[in-house]
Amino acid sequence: MRSVPVQQIVYAALAGGVAVSGSVAGHEYHPEGWAPFDTWAYLLTCLVALPLALCHSAPVAALVVSCSAYAGYLALDYQPSLNWWAPMIALVSVAAVRAPRVALAWSSLTGAVIMYSGVSGRLPTLLILAQGILIPAIALAFGHAMRLVTERNRQLRRLSAQLAREQAAHARNAVLGERVRIARELHDVVAHHLSAISVQAGLAAYVFDTDGTTARSALSAVASSSREALDELRRLLSMLRVDDVCDEQGGGAPRHAPPGLSRVGELAERLKAADVSVTVRTRGVARKLALGPDLCAYRVVQEALTNVVKHAAPTSAYVHITYEPDRVTVAVRDNGRTRGDGHEPAISAPKSGYGLIGMQERANLCGGSLSAGPRREGGYEVRLTLPNSAAPPVPDAPDGGEP
Repeated sequence: MRSVPVQQIVYAALAGGVAVSGSVAGHEYHPEGWAPFDTWAYLLTCLVALPLALCHSAPVAALVVSCSAYAGYLALDYQPSLNWWAPMIALVSVAAVRAPRVALAWSSLTGAVIMYSGVSGRLPTLLILAQGILIPAIALAFGHAMRLVTERNRQLRRLSAQLAREQAAHARNAVLGERVRIARELHDVVAHHLSAISVQAGLAAYVFDTDGTTARSALSAVASSSREALDELRRLLSMLRVDDVCDEQGGGAPRHAPPGLSRVGELAERLKAADVSVTVRTRGVARKLALGPDLCAYRVVQEALTNVVKHAAPTSAYVHITYEPDRVTVAVRDNGRTRGDGHEPAISAPKSGYGLIGMQERANLCGGSLSAGPRREGGYEVRLTLPNSAAPPVPDAPDGGEP
């Protein structure tokens, strides 16, 4: 069911109130020298007032009908002090919804009727002219003010709707960005651990009947990688659950802290079981990085070492972490593998993969830079540089020498 505008209800109530008040005043007030307030007076009083109900939808028509009825009322020599409010209210509604030039043109009709009322009431000429000019001018001023307020409210509604759309778009972008971030995290976790599990499982199957010790070691590495993958997946999923993010004391600290450069050594230990020797060296005074750059550096190292496992034969890799006053540089290198006379890079992902793209995106988000390519000496290198928006130095940090 279509709702009725509030303004239309207000105008209808106003029309009824003016009609009733005019009829009651005409019935109770009988000045001498005027025609008695008879049936025609009641009808014309209602005809003057009731068009006000149309001021919301047809204000000009309401003004014309009201002024014409009031002129007819005055022509029958009824007391002129009644009913002159209705034409003025109709003029206010015209000025509120029509252009100023339109309202000014129709104000002449209202002024003429009001001056006719003054003539019928045998008022002084100066007073007749004054009320014929001032009353329409006041009505125009009120109507124009209402028009300005209405336009301002319309602009505010339009701006509010635009702001709501922009906020919704920002919210959608934020949700999309969060989904991309979680997808990137899942890619890093799943790709790294499943690659390690695949290599270890293949090794265990290969030496199962000939080297039980190696097979058991490989299966132990599979179990360890599986547990760590589950822990990291549990941490990622806990980000989506508010009640799991903070501890029970309400301190706001995450229960499962994301990994950082301090856990690169664990990556190196896991890859030893895959016959990949990883050497981690640190230069400079170790600093605790902010959460975002620290996680970014860890994921880049993880992705690079994962590609070593996936795309290289048993080889060696080197992780060099350099702490400088204004930046942190992480370089991951491998010695490649030889086919014929050339080197095939190990860290480089397949052309259809997204590992290198993901590493580049992570670096950009943290305000850093990333380069990757084959080395002149053979093998491949991924180099990440991040701005050092870090905390104070970690005391007694080991110095592993030159990279």
